[in-house]
Amino acid sequence: MNYWLVKSEPSTYPWDQLVKEKEGMWDGVRNYAARNNLMAMKKGDQVLFYHSNEGKEVVGLAEVSKEHYPDPTAKEGDWVVVNVIPVEKFPKTVTLAQIKGDSRLKEMALVKLSRLSVSPVRREEFDIIVGLAHD
Repeated sequence: MNYWLVKSEPSTYPWDQLVKEKEGMWDGVRNYAARNNLMAMKKGDQVLFYHSNEGKEVVGLAEVSKEHYPDPTAKEGDWVVVNVIPVEKFPKTVTLAQIKGDSRLKEMALVKLSRLSVSPVRREEFDIIVGLAHD
């Protein structure tokens, strides 16, 4: 199993919308590195759901429910989507400030590659964030 972090602006696609829909298509990615990460996702992989720009915090845990397929919103190019389902809204959000302030997470892609909308998460990082959300 692999672990990932996906970013969405809450004004565009908030966690609560994913919960309401029960399954969401992660579309609109137009960055090659992020696209490659989507292509690497496998069904059952765990996904940290991060609210970007407003909030800047990990709010919940999702799971890949369908592996990559062509993005129906793309007018041109080789873009893909995956589907995700909500697993858990975290009892406490984990803020970007908390993540940046935790020396154990200093190498996390969210910190090092801050503009990347879909990034891999190492198992240790995933466990730390889930732990912080449940403290």
